[in-house]
Parts: sequence; structure tokens; C-alpha cells
Amino acid sequence: MEYPIGIIGGMGPMASQLFYKMVTEHTAAEKDQDHINLILLSDASMPDRTAAILSGKYDGPYAQLLADARLLERCGCTAIAITCNTAHFFADMIADKIGIPILHMIRETAAALASRCPGGVIGVMATDGTVRTGLYQKALEAQGLKPFLPPEEIQKEVMHQIYDRVKRGLSYDGERWDRIEEAYRRGGCDAVVLACTELSVIKGDEKLGDWYVDPMETLARKVIETAGKTYR
Repeated sequence: MEYPIGIIGGMGPMASQLFYKMVTEHTAAEKDQDHINLILLSDASMPDRTAAILSGKYDGPYAQLLADARLLERCGCTAIAITCNTAHFFADMIADKIGIPILHMIRETAAALASRCPGGVIGVMATDGTVRTGLYQKALEAQGLKPFLPPEEIQKEVMHQIYDRVKRGLSYDGERWDRIEEAYRRGGCDAVVLACTELSVIKGDEKLGDWYVDPMETLARKVIETAGKTYR
């Protein structure tokens, strides 16, 4: 296989299969051979990233993510994409320990939002771990955008949708989702980043509108373009 791009997924598995579908559907291709060579490593055993960040015990996900990246590098991958927002906290730690680039979902998303709504207010809908790291807040501010975080009771509702619904293989809780959306709209958000791949699954299943921005869609475009293909 020539010049594959490596994908570290499995965090969770539903999001990984959605990402592969995005890349396939958006690659301009007329036959199988026009598609991208990918090696998808679905590492479902990856320790919980949010739990590691909140506890301050980074060793588990750090070591496993680095091992996965090195494995993909040895397999001949020319770049790596990671289909987990929270894992980018650890991705930043391992970037200088491998010889191939990591396509950074968070920075790519912030740049795309700056073009779409310059100077705007962007809601961050994410796990407690991603919120705690400030990954999106910093990336958005670097692009001149204003991040919005919901009040604590709404953040708990977001975590419910991620951990109690999607990660358990259940559909989203529509009534409770309405309360989440109302809070972000009251916050004056010009757009909301679905900064957890389980939330990306909800957007795909429920056909949420363009007000909700899916970083996996941005990453899929980056993967396609990095592979020298055309995004459609």
C-alpha cells in the first residue's frame, strides 16, 4: 500500500466508522482506486481521556496513543489523524516524538470557523476533559473568535448525551437536547462546535443543521486534501 494516511480511532467506535464514511463519501472518485489509502487503527482499549485529564494521571492514554502513532509510522503512513477531540491533549504531547505530522482537528476547525464567522461567538460543546484543557478555547481565541461555555447544569446535560447515550449505543435524548440548544442560543453563539466525536454521531443521525459544526467533517476534508485528492 503506497502512501497511506493513518487514522487512530476507536474513541469511540461509532465515531470512527462515521469518519471513514465521511472520507469515502467526500472523496471525488469514479472507481475504487481513486479513493485514499488508509490504515484505520480502532483502539477501543484506549483509556478514557477525560478521566485521565480530570485525575491528572496522563500516563495511560499518553503511552498508548504514542504506541499507536509509532505503529502507524512503521506501517509507512505519511500523516496521522485522530478521531477524538479530547485525545488531542495527548496528541500535542507526542507530536515531536514521531516523524510524521498529526493533522490537528482542533486547529483546523478553529481556522475554518474564523473564515466562516470572523470575530464571532462560538459555543464549545465537549466533554469535561476537553473543556478543562482549554484546547478549543485557546484555538478559537488564537483565531480572534470568542468561545462560549455553558453553565454547569448544561455541561452535565452534554456529558449525559455523550456517556449515557451515544457511548452506550443509544440514540440521543431529544427533550434534554432541546435544553442544551436553548442555553447555547441564549449565549449568543454564531455557531456551536460539536467538540466530541459522540456528538458528531448525533449530528449525523439526527441531521442537525449547519449551526452545529462537526470537527470530524473538517478533519475529513484535511485528510482528503493531504492525500492529494479532491474534496466534493
